Amino acid sequence: MENLIRFDWAVKKLLRDKANFGVLEGFLSELLGFDVKTEEILESETNKQHKNDKFNRVDMLVRSESGNR
Repeated sequence: MENLIRFDWAVKKLLRDKANFGVLEGFLSELLGFDVKTEEILESETNKQHKNDKFNRVDMLVRSESGNR
C-alpha cells in the first residue's frame, strides 16, 4: 500500500487553499492561545532530497485579535 496519502501532504494541500483558511485559523488560534486571522500566504518551500524527508516551511501573514501582524 505505497500509494496512501501522507498526512503532511494532505495538511499542506488543505491549508494552502484560501477557502480553508478557517481551518488554519482555528488550528493556529488553539496552538497560540489567542484568535488569529489569516491575511495571506507569503511564501512556501519544500526542501526534500529523499522520499521520506519532511521539511516544509510556510510563511504567513496573520493578524492577532489585538491587531498585531
